[in-house]
Amino acid sequence: MQKIISYPISVIYYLCFGFCLAVFHPIQWFCLNVFGYQAHKKSVDYLNFFLLRCTNLVGTTYKIENRETIPTGVPLIFVCNHQSMYDIVAMIWYFRRFHCKFVSKKELGSGIPSVSYNLRHGGSVLIDRKDPKQAIPVIKGLSEYIEKNTRSAVIFPEGTRSKTGKPKEFAQSGLKILCKYAPSAYVVPVSINNSWKMVRFGFFPVGLGNRLSFTVHKAMAVKDYNFEDLMKMTEKLVVEGVNEYK
Repeated sequence: MQKIISYPISVIYYLCFGFCLAVFHPIQWFCLNVFGYQAHKKSVDYLNFFLLRCTNLVGTTYKIENRETIPTGVPLIFVCNHQSMYDIVAMIWYFRRFHCKFVSKKELGSGIPSVSYNLRHGGSVLIDRKDPKQAIPVIKGLSEYIEKNTRSAVIFPEGTRSKTGKPKEFAQSGLKILCKYAPSAYVVPVSINNSWKMVRFGFFPVGLGNRLSFTVHKAMAVKDYNFEDLMKMTEKLVVEGVNEYK
């Protein structure tokens, strides 16, 4: 029944969502080329604010827990489970003070108004998942960027999103590179719940009435742990905080 009800609502939702992407694409370009990074970053923040408001049309609500525990004034590496594109939209807005940059697949770097432009010009990096060797220098560059500018990297170690919400096994390579080349960073595990329900029927229609939650766990200084222990603790915290799946 929810799927049937969702069809007409989803049409309205996607029209609004697409309108936001189309409007903010030239705004991003103008902000970046005329005023520079800070103005561009602000335009991306508000793009994602309006995208979140679009999701309210389909009954989506958001809960962010323990955000106040995140360290400030240091580089951060957010390590999250991955359930849908809505993970990214929420991270950009609710964690905007930390200047989140993403490790994304290269396919997202073209063809999507606003999104592709930000990935190419906003500090995030694009990797070819079919070519692991290509990813190493790219992620290294992101590590050095957040170390130098005291910003944040967001990585989804599962590699691809979970279609049921149940976490997949974490890959170590991306996080290991980030930790190696951003030695003053803190790893911040984040558990995401219910985002997968937004796309439970696929791209269309959208799942209705979902409450997405983002739970921030204890931050851990990279310099205080050997990588193997840090990886195990991070994965354990993220997985134990994911409980909304069938």
